[in-house]
Amino acid sequence: MSVLDRRLLRETSLGLAHKLWRVSWLYVLLLCLLAGVGFAALYSVSGGSLTPYAGKHALRFAVSLVVMLAIAFTDIRFIARLSWLAYAGSLALLVLVLRIGHVGKGAERWIDIAGVQWQPSEMMKIALVMALAAYFRKATWERMGDPLFLLPPALMVAAPVALILKEPNLGTAVIVAAVGAAVFLAAGIRWWKVGLMLGLIGIAAPIGYAHLHAYQRARITTFLHPERDPLGAGYNIIQSKIALGAGGLWGQGFLHGTQGNLDFLPEKQTDFIFSMLAEEFGYVGSLAVLGLLALIVGGALAMALGCRHRYGRLLAVGIGMNFFMYVFVNVAMVTGAIPVGGVPLPLVSQGGSAMLMVMVGFGLLMSAWVHRDADFGDEPPSGV
Repeated sequence: MSVLDRRLLRETSLGLAHKLWRVSWLYVLLLCLLAGVGFAALYSVSGGSLTPYAGKHALRFAVSLVVMLAIAFTDIRFIARLSWLAYAGSLALLVLVLRIGHVGKGAERWIDIAGVQWQPSEMMKIALVMALAAYFRKATWERMGDPLFLLPPALMVAAPVALILKEPNLGTAVIVAAVGAAVFLAAGIRWWKVGLMLGLIGIAAPIGYAHLHAYQRARITTFLHPERDPLGAGYNIIQSKIALGAGGLWGQGFLHGTQGNLDFLPEKQTDFIFSMLAEEFGYVGSLAVLGLLALIVGGALAMALGCRHRYGRLLAVGIGMNFFMYVFVNVAMVTGAIPVGGVPLPLVSQGGSAMLMVMVGFGLLMSAWVHRDADFGDEPPSGV
């Protein structure tokens, strides 16, 4: 081995050691704890068995964790160059899923890739954040006030939202729109402009309601009056509320939830897994899980503040908002605060592609943190 080869090997080794040191291992621990909560919940769902959910959950998380760390060690500037390709590929898959996608529960949401079912809308959540971060990376405050400058990113958000609504998947479309709005705000758009857009959406809501599918209108009606059809459309949310209340302060105990064990609670491995946790671990256990989720969201925002480059800051905000919206929609759904929308609890509910994409997002977040001092060379000074 030549002197040059030895020097390059030494620099590469030092670079890897430096990156290992800069990884937020506390944050990784928080993710592992959350996945552990999911493992315990799915173990209980299966009646105290690793099959069919808990074992797969652990294996999927292990693989996803490796993927996350691999992305974390990848230079954030290289990731930034892939942003537009990721967005274009995800948009193409959204178009494709409308033509050849797997139909489930009245909606075309899944597509088979290499024998594995994927939900392109989950990929789009991450790709949209990357693309918006790349677009706003060099923007100055003056340009953020130019409507023509804001038109392309607005269309970048509107296109996937429209395609996801076409599937139809209202819950995911709302999350994608919220994530896009968060990146806009972090980039420097004025609050009154966001308020104006929300006002226009509110005005258009009655028109949108008239164009909803029958099952979507039924969800809204059930949300307002679940007692009208307690054995039909209102069954899920009624049973979820019963499970939440049955837990009391300390819960009925691990593996001893009556609603879950007697199969009254529907979709307890996916949409309503938080209800089952509340039944078994009570109010105290529910608060502990919510506290863990809040720490993960707060950690993402802290990493955003610690990044010296705009791309990383915007990326971190978008990833954090995506995770927050997952949690908000799921918990609000199972408690009856919003209509049921079929959104899982991240890293807790059963599901392979959703978990992988969430961990890919956290890998991007961690890459922004590990390379928080990276010099892009063409970004305006902070605050400009």
